[in-house]
Amino acid sequence: MSVDNNDIYNKAQELVKAFGEKLGRVPTAAVITFGCQMNARDSEKLIGILRKAGFCIIEEESADFVLYNTCTVRDNANQKVYGHLGIAGGFKKKNPNMRIGLCGCMMQEPTVIEKIKSSYKFVNLIFGTHNIHRFPEYLVSCLEQDDMIIDIWKEGNEIEENLPVERKYSFKSGVNIMFGCNNFCSYCIVPYVRGRERSRDAREIIRECERLADEGVVEVMLLGQNVNSYGKGLENGISFPELLKEIEKIEGIKRIRFMTSHPKDLSEELIQVMKESKKICKHLHLPLQSGSSKLLKRMNRCYDKEQYVALAKHIREEIPDIALTTDIIVGFPGETPEDVDDTIDVINSVEYDNAFTFIYSKRTGTPAAAYEDQVPEAESHKQFNRVLEAVQQMARKRAGIYEGQTMEALIEEMNENDPTLVSGRLSNNMIVHLPGDASLIGSIVNVKLNECKGFYYLGERVE
Repeated sequence: MSVDNNDIYNKAQELVKAFGEKLGRVPTAAVITFGCQMNARDSEKLIGILRKAGFCIIEEESADFVLYNTCTVRDNANQKVYGHLGIAGGFKKKNPNMRIGLCGCMMQEPTVIEKIKSSYKFVNLIFGTHNIHRFPEYLVSCLEQDDMIIDIWKEGNEIEENLPVERKYSFKSGVNIMFGCNNFCSYCIVPYVRGRERSRDAREIIRECERLADEGVVEVMLLGQNVNSYGKGLENGISFPELLKEIEKIEGIKRIRFMTSHPKDLSEELIQVMKESKKICKHLHLPLQSGSSKLLKRMNRCYDKEQYVALAKHIREEIPDIALTTDIIVGFPGETPEDVDDTIDVINSVEYDNAFTFIYSKRTGTPAAAYEDQVPEAESHKQFNRVLEAVQQMARKRAGIYEGQTMEALIEEMNENDPTLVSGRLSNNMIVHLPGDASLIGSIVNVKLNECKGFYYLGERVE
């Protein structure tokens, strides 16, 4: 059933209105998001549905309907959700009419569902990653009854194109181009909870970008677990570089970003499209995970250290002003100090502009969780500090090379700490703070980068 079905929304609106009459005010709803930008984009859809149903959207977990959109990439993400559920349970004791829901990747794990059923019986609604388009129906059922509703699909092939969306920003937006992942890295739970790769039809993606441009959006972020494999399995499908070229033709779109790219699928065609483009941002997130060829093989990454470094250096040769960022895991089973040396060698060879560095988290259900040579926690922390220091030193070095230059920045918000400043983002994804007011938000301006502060710039607008 399409979520655009008027009967479902009419029923939801009637129930929300009745809910409000019981409360004596307009019911409130909040969506609490954990995890990646894919989840953030899903949350915009969930908020859009709640708004259409008649809820007043707030950000407090004391809302009359609170929905947790969960992540399960690392175990501490799961623990954080359980902590928030405890808080929500306290609010529900004070407001028995409150409804609590859970969705997202964490809900695809059977052990999680069993724990919630036994320890968090006050939860009203649970659904997974494959059936977000059924949320209006679940919302109706949730408002009609007090029993716990659970609907988890093991797999999903439907891609719903008619979900209402409430964007966080009026001037930029994420755009899903594909869902799921086929790579099965040995440490990663994502293919098991997000399912196999499914690409959206290019015409639907282009139409969405055109609508966004008409609404004033100037920057789109194309989202997928591995955007480089976009189009595989589609009849008359186009490649990811071809999709980028089509989106670049849309007049109102001024900037194009994307993530995430898997090194094994990054083509020469993509490099050349980025090189020639006037709109694709000069930033590429290229996850490394480890600099050790031995560990990369155990991780099932399908490249080795030498192949990765050669690719990164080729990208820098072709696009000298590009910013390269990455993901690095420390403490993967079997990792030795010598393997960490290899990772630090890649950091110094590639010269990353920044990196997200994580300590390995064992995820039940993945091959790596069964490896016997798990690294002791103390050793993981010790090696993590080595890697983090190397990343930070390189990031400071890279950031400083732009000092004194004038670059375009998309002004995104008022500065949190100084009301006389606004904060903008450069094409290379660095932040710059400069004098300005709210009238600049959403505009792209020229900024002279006066002073590098390590991980951000202080600048001034120039004509």
